[in-house]
Amino acid sequence: MTLLPDLLTNENLFLIILSVIWIIGAIIQDLKRREVDNLWNFSLIAFALAYRFSVSIYTSNFWFFINGLIGLFIFLILGNIFYYSRLFAGGDAKLLIALGSILPLSYNWLINFKIFGFFVLLFLLGGSIYVFIWSLFLTMINWSKFSREFAKQLRNYKNIFLICLAFFVVGAAASFIRVEFILSAIFLLFFILFIYSKAVEESCLVKAISTKELTEGDWLYEDIYVNGRKIEKSWHGVSKEELSLIRKKYRRKILVKYGIPFTPSFLIGFLGVLWIIWSGIGFL
Repeated sequence: MTLLPDLLTNENLFLIILSVIWIIGAIIQDLKRREVDNLWNFSLIAFALAYRFSVSIYTSNFWFFINGLIGLFIFLILGNIFYYSRLFAGGDAKLLIALGSILPLSYNWLINFKIFGFFVLLFLLGGSIYVFIWSLFLTMINWSKFSREFAKQLRNYKNIFLICLAFFVVGAAASFIRVEFILSAIFLLFFILFIYSKAVEESCLVKAISTKELTEGDWLYEDIYVNGRKIEKSWHGVSKEELSLIRKKYRRKILVKYGIPFTPSFLIGFLGVLWIIWSGIGFL
């Protein structure tokens, strides 16, 4: 027996539809402008909590509203962990936080934590596959720049590569089954993926733009000096004050580093959770 009737109720269906619409809207913004408006993310929280509160008043059961607040608080912590560990940009972290007001779909918190776990697992796993496929597309359309950068990165880390390669050869010579070979293969694979990601970043994700094209939150590729003031590259991106100064006083083009739009991963994770709920996997 699954918990399908308990989770896909009419009150939850509205939250699910609301989430899908907001995630798709975030994806469109991210693909178009490489950013998601704060207002868009915060409005999802406002709509979700307002809806939960109105339903709670109608049913005289305020746990529907309280669950949304608890989920928001949990994902606030999770979003900040991802942001300050530099796994997520600001817009992605805020979208994750907003979904915290949606995902507590049960009155049973053991089930809610399962939903949270499946969602995080699916959007990270699905997101990794999606980002890798996107990066392959970037390397194909920028093959000349990528191949030169890959060779450069390989030269920069030549000693580490030779150590990993030697470890792999020794492991392969020893046995194709023993743990030494498996570990050596993993080390070599991770090193190649590291070089690959560095080469993609340097050759495909750095662009020279005019100061008019620069927006708040953009990542500078390198520090710049404006009227003697040093504006440092930062994970937090260009601040509103720095943007104003750059547009007024800086005349050269600026190198900006862009990330691969990650918001489609949220849709992958969310639809994956809905499929799990529908099929009853993990909720038997």
